[in-house]
Amino acid sequence: MKLHEYQAKELFSRYGLPIPEGRLAKTPEKAMEHVGRRGFPIAIKAQVHTGGRGKSGGILIASNLEDAREAVYSIHGMTLHTAQTLGKGIKVNKLLLEKTIDIDREFYLSILPEPATASFLIIASAEGGMDIEEVAATQPEKILQIRVDPLLGLQAYQVRRMAFFLGLTGELLRPFSSLLKGLYQAVVENDLLLAEINPLALTVDGELFLVDAKAEVDANALFRQKEVAALYDSSEDDPLEVEARKHKLNYIRLDGNIGTIVNGAGLAMASMDIIQQAGAEPANFLDVGGGANEEMIASGFQILLSDPQVEAILINIFGGILRCDILATGVVEAARKTGLQLPVVVRMEGTNAEQGRKILAESGLDLISAEDIDDAVQKLREMAGSTGGGEGK
Repeated sequence: MKLHEYQAKELFSRYGLPIPEGRLAKTPEKAMEHVGRRGFPIAIKAQVHTGGRGKSGGILIASNLEDAREAVYSIHGMTLHTAQTLGKGIKVNKLLLEKTIDIDREFYLSILPEPATASFLIIASAEGGMDIEEVAATQPEKILQIRVDPLLGLQAYQVRRMAFFLGLTGELLRPFSSLLKGLYQAVVENDLLLAEINPLALTVDGELFLVDAKAEVDANALFRQKEVAALYDSSEDDPLEVEARKHKLNYIRLDGNIGTIVNGAGLAMASMDIIQQAGAEPANFLDVGGGANEEMIASGFQILLSDPQVEAILINIFGGILRCDILATGVVEAARKTGLQLPVVVRMEGTNAEQGRKILAESGLDLISAEDIDDAVQKLREMAGSTGGGEGK
């Protein structure tokens, strides 16, 4: 779960990390109120879950009231496209207004768990403010990586090595040591998958500040991170994906025209291949899981029907814990409740498969049963009207 910049900074500030003075505003009017009280220059920053905001017009510096007004109204409400948004764009609904600082030098600093070595990886570079991937590719000698054994914790010699590599010696060693230890503690105590500071700035007055900050929390640990979990912002998520989470469904929206319902991630991937073999494209990844009940099946069905891109549906189930008769009952109920108009191909095998087929056949609904995978591909091909796009089986 990603945190916004203002949330990450608030979290890190609890560990004594220095952040510039700032204020969040959800409307342009509130933003201008803050600008009037804060003075100039001031940074106006879009709060969205993507990097590259500065290069895409999502961060502007205003030196007077007129510039600030223009910046606030141009950023708030804009759809921000960056190299990381993959052409979709993210609407900006919140702004962080932050006091600027006089920067002397900029650094890169991040900490993340590294499962392969069962350690925490600290990455630092004196080339802050740049894409660290570009630095790694072109100037790898300017990046230092240190691995921390979680059983031993961050050691003093590791902190000194990192500080000396960045050139933060003398009077700067103590504040950097406190900052790095605080950041490490924040990562460990909050189950962070990533804590990234870019840039970490050294001001002309010799102070360190987190000019930008990212944090991502391990979603599997949210059950024990109640306070952090409360920071979840669903405004940037697809509404159908948000609805699916409410019903404990694994759903990802895609760009195709054939909706799918399956049980099991492996079967989901296979079903997506089947759809492409039929010459169509999957509209989603929807795994109801092995323990799904009739209500979850019906909810998944309704979510698919809420997607205007879906032209037909493939249900591909291997009955185990989720019996085929339960699946069929859920499908029939959902179809009747929604007044189903789309063609639906149902392929089911496993526990109570015959009972499931009987329920579908006696429902009086236009639900198409497929005998096997090959039959499902053929029926999909026929109803999608796409005979020339796939190889078939």
